[in-house]
Amino acid sequence: MQTQVQEVLNKLRPFLLRDGGDVELVDVEEGIVRLRLMGACGSCPSSTITLKAGIERALVEEVPGIREVEQVF
Repeated sequence: MQTQVQEVLNKLRPFLLRDGGDVELVDVEEGIVRLRLMGACGSCPSSTITLKAGIERALVEEVPGIREVEQVF
């Protein structure tokens, strides 16, 4: 499952990099993905929207068994 999550993140990464940010996969456990937003994404006021509406939606749609994404600081 971790490999599938990383593949989806790699598809999304160019969009984050374009805005000066990035994402790091910390852990996948029991359908919950833990991510660390870095660069501009780490301090952006819209990071919650990026995390939930963008990254979480893509992961839930593309990786069976993923239920939620949590941000790790």
